[in-house]
Amino acid sequence: MRRSVIQGVGAYLPEKVLTNKELAQKVDTSDDWIVERTGIRKRHVAAEGEKTSDLAIAAAKKALAAAGRDGSEVDLFVVATATPDQTFPATAARLQSALGRPGVPSFDIQAVCSGFVYGLAVVDNFIKAGQANCAVLVGAETFTRILDWEDRTTCVLFGDGAGAVVIGVEEGKGGSTDRGILSTHLHSDGRQHDMLYGDGGPGTTQTTGHVRMKGKEVFRHAVVNLADTVKEALEANGLTIDDIDWLVPHQANKRILDSTANKLGLDPAKVIVTVDQHANTSAASIPLAFEAGIADGRIKPGDLVLMEAMGGGFTWGSALVRL
Repeated sequence: MRRSVIQGVGAYLPEKVLTNKELAQKVDTSDDWIVERTGIRKRHVAAEGEKTSDLAIAAAKKALAAAGRDGSEVDLFVVATATPDQTFPATAARLQSALGRPGVPSFDIQAVCSGFVYGLAVVDNFIKAGQANCAVLVGAETFTRILDWEDRTTCVLFGDGAGAVVIGVEEGKGGSTDRGILSTHLHSDGRQHDMLYGDGGPGTTQTTGHVRMKGKEVFRHAVVNLADTVKEALEANGLTIDDIDWLVPHQANKRILDSTANKLGLDPAKVIVTVDQHANTSAASIPLAFEAGIADGRIKPGDLVLMEAMGGGFTWGSALVRL
């Protein structure tokens, strides 16, 4: 069978860094308060004039270089983002243009923090159906552009960044020992809209609005939903938590990561954590953490990696991948 195999990974973080101490000069908070409740120590902020597409292009070029491939080989571009350059055209169209590949499909996915997992599912199905052979999937956000900097419950949580993967095709036998995306599992529940949302949009306020969140409710739902979708992925492949080499979760909040690992009975040493370095970068956080784990040598070829995320709306899901 055709398997969707990750062949290269790339990451990009804007140069500007905003530390907790610097943030405490703008809003009623402190470094201790932020670290204790979130695990975040700093976040990156896109420079003036630096767009989501700029971040996406930088990450995609690094992923292509890591894969030893050229933009001319790509036949599908997907960008997961909640902060596109414009309402339209898609940010993915700018990526496609920058990489010199006109004519092939390019589109954005909007599932907020779950966007990268949703993107893996979309790309995997394109490849399985024979409609693509080489795809670039990017999670990219300039989330600081939609924050209310007077709301300390949200503005301390988010940052900007992009992570990308190049996904190609290899033949597999159809079992859990194959390389590539073994399965994806997606969910949503629009009844939870008011828990985490943006309070604007072109069809309502004609503005982008700001992030609004009920933190305690999000935390409660996140731990349950994330643990459930991890178990779902394992059961679908006839595996147990002990078979997992690495959990690469959405980097939302260190307490959520710890609570989810505890609920699963997973050794915390198997969890890739980067939230302290770049905060919650929404759709970019999983590929950023994935790239960090590969770059420092923890994640190795053949390792079984489980990715999971939950985002506003709510959306949530998981993906089981063998590198």
